[in-house]
Amino acid sequence: MRDQGFERAIEAAGGVGQLARALGIAQPSVSAWARIPADRVIAIETATGVPRHELRPDLYATPDAPEIDEIDRLRAGEYALLAVLFGRAPDAALLDRLTSLKGDHTEMGLARVALSDAASKTNEHAVSREYFELFVGVGRGEVLPYGSWYMTGFLMERPLARVRGDLEKLGVERDGHRAEPEDHIAILMDVMAGLARGDLGPRDADANARLEMQRQFFDAHIKPWALRMFADVETCKRAEFYRAAALYGRVFIELESEAFRLPAAQGSAAA
Repeated sequence: MRDQGFERAIEAAGGVGQLARALGIAQPSVSAWARIPADRVIAIETATGVPRHELRPDLYATPDAPEIDEIDRLRAGEYALLAVLFGRAPDAALLDRLTSLKGDHTEMGLARVALSDAASKTNEHAVSREYFELFVGVGRGEVLPYGSWYMTGFLMERPLARVRGDLEKLGVERDGHRAEPEDHIAILMDVMAGLARGDLGPRDADANARLEMQRQFFDAHIKPWALRMFADVETCKRAEFYRAAALYGRVFIELESEAFRLPAAQGSAAA
């Protein structure tokens, strides 16, 4: 039996088939869900307009939750965008939104301009093929976006077990219908977005405690390898759109690394 939030999303999308198409996955996969998997909540919110706290009230705070600093909201948006870009190939609607990104003369601003320009020069079919060649492939893609691979040289190793342990502490459940292990870069970006928004972790945590949770998760599961992964994508010969997406990710993670090194971080310079 589907939960109430899932039923609302299906109704808003116009049916299970329409929702599946909006997510870029097969209809039987969506039909098999009893409730919305944690890593699909943001995409479904974007596609249907149903707020995340109604889709998964066990994971996302209601609007009367404590206010989150605006800088953290902006940081959460950057993480969420990276989660979407590296979790699946962007569809036509997302590419269109990316073309409207504005930048400035800062390093992050220039990365935004590059991503906007790359989005304007591709299409849904081309970027889907590029994503497959880079991250999936026949047998394997050119880049394996997993923490275990970059930290040990093997998949499904201790870094994955550590991620799973920390996700369990945060109350994040594994999506049984998703094959990707939890140390995939897109999943880790999505978790950081949730931590920055205050959607994950204790609801009564104050700002300092929330920041420390972000710092600990970032230092343990992202900082040791994400920059190398993004740099590898940037140098792939087949990367076109994803060269810009990886630049965007690398610059943002560099800024976050610097911000988290501060004695009392004031939020990311990327915002």
